Amino acid sequence: MKNKKLKILVIIILLLLTTGCTKTLVGTDKKPVEYKKTGQKLTKNILCQPENKEIRKLYEDNKVNIDKLPTCKNFKITSGGYEGLWTSIFVKPLAYVLIKLGGLIGDYGVSVIIISLLIRLAAYPITKKTAMQSEIMKKAQPELNRIQKKYEGKQDQESMMKQNQEMMAIYKKYNISPVSGCLFAMLQLPIFIAFFEAVQRTPVIFEDNLLGIGLHLGTTPSVGISSSTFYVYIILMLLIAGTTFFAFKMNSTANMEDPTMKMMPIMMSGMIIITALFMPSGLGIYWVTSNLFTIVQNKLVKRSKELNGKA
Repeated sequence: MKNKKLKILVIIILLLLTTGCTKTLVGTDKKPVEYKKTGQKLTKNILCQPENKEIRKLYEDNKVNIDKLPTCKNFKITSGGYEGLWTSIFVKPLAYVLIKLGGLIGDYGVSVIIISLLIRLAAYPITKKTAMQSEIMKKAQPELNRIQKKYEGKQDQESMMKQNQEMMAIYKKYNISPVSGCLFAMLQLPIFIAFFEAVQRTPVIFEDNLLGIGLHLGTTPSVGISSSTFYVYIILMLLIAGTTFFAFKMNSTANMEDPTMKMMPIMMSGMIIITALFMPSGLGIYWVTSNLFTIVQNKLVKRSKELNGKA
């Protein structure tokens, strides 16, 4: 039953992901149109009108009719009509909430942080279960390691079946559900992509900068580190690197006696860091916020289990 539910979830996510995407604005020279001041490559299918005069002119010069779009202040979830499941169900509602909250508090970067926290709080029942499963898995890992060593080098069908049966017995003993461990990771993917599109397709967001410190939400760190406020992009990358490493390490249930497995958090963190260099800084803010929530949550879960164990 769990496997069936998992397959249905995968199919739904894939269907949603294929119904919309961000389109890069391309000039007459067939190259992406770039806003020179921030180095940001502009998006063609924006959801509302830019407020920055220079950015407006770039769109007008490249024959994008921005006058038919609502102003970002007047943007609604229904603006532009139906644009496919993905855009209509995920991107527009998220962009709408980010715009309204950002306008209310006067900072769209802070809006990204608050909405990130609210989403994680809403998903807390799932993520807490995942964190608890991770802690239980660490407890069961020595027994699983012994089974793996017992059948090490045995590739015949009978040995592999016995190994699988003994491992399943350990899962049952500790009430471990392999599916729950990856459930939030699958749910996080569409949220991550929705944040990317909301930042890229909403001018009032990608034109803003966090707390006025020069961290432009639409600028990638790879471009930002060559600007006058390069240090804030370096700090952002350090936060992404540090929080990603610790979040992966805390969630890891792999065999840490294996040197390859020990390197896994570092390798995964490295991949995320390289990706983050070329992603909008607004998305980096979401990623750091989500990682910090994960770290605090896992610390609380671990502490709760230790206190219960002593009781």
